Amino acid sequence: MLLVFDVSNVSTKFGVYDGDRLVANWRIDTDWHQTADEYGLLVTGLMRHRGIEPSAIDAAIMANVVPPLIVTFQEMTEAYFGQRCAVVSHELDVGLKYRTLNPAETGADRIVNCLAAHRLYGGPSIVVKFGTATTFDAISGDGAFLGGAITAGLTLSLDALTQRAARLYKVELAPPPKAIATDTVGNLQSGLVYGYVGLVEGLIERFRHELGPLRRVVATGWEAQYIAPLTPAIDEVNPLLTLEGLRMAYEAVAAPLISAPGKRQ
Repeated sequence: MLLVFDVSNVSTKFGVYDGDRLVANWRIDTDWHQTADEYGLLVTGLMRHRGIEPSAIDAAIMANVVPPLIVTFQEMTEAYFGQRCAVVSHELDVGLKYRTLNPAETGADRIVNCLAAHRLYGGPSIVVKFGTATTFDAISGDGAFLGGAITAGLTLSLDALTQRAARLYKVELAPPPKAIATDTVGNLQSGLVYGYVGLVEGLIERFRHELGPLRRVVATGWEAQYIAPLTPAIDEVNPLLTLEGLRMAYEAVAAPLISAPGKRQ
């Protein structure tokens, strides 16, 4: 079985694959100060709760955008699963091309998202990942990452606004009945939610103008649930896109080892 980790600034998603079937997946808080042992006990405990023993894991891979935690997760997978965890980067040949000025700047989550989007939907396509930062990724028809855009995430925008404005406060990220709201809660919701929809639609339209006809605009990430239902610009929401991309990345890396004479996974 394959263990995959998507480590981001606020939350960590991980899952277990049996072949191409996702057996189970979880979402936990990302804690920069947590040790390898603490993560190991948490991860193995959640797995055992679903009837999956650590000894069943025979491979691991991660996309990690929190540099201090890369070694932590590597130590954890070695100590608790007896496996060396592959780390996604532009240097790992997962079958994705790069047409950017500096491929080394490409986040690991963006790499696997683009890989999965091209394999699942073809190209040209756009991936919008809603998280601490919202990223817009453009993938060419022949499977190359062309670049994109990065902006503050929806929750981060709300936090910044309420922390810097004395008379404003946190509200539910839900669309108000009307864009022209008549109370403070509605005003905040209109500006944040409908304003963010406008941001998403505007960037997608600019991408479309540069890319030409698109195969798919796919959204992923926790905050996609707030925005995707409010705009026809997003064709599909795939909450498992990053985990699927990690599985595909591992298969691309492992395939030469499996096919080479005398080699085993």
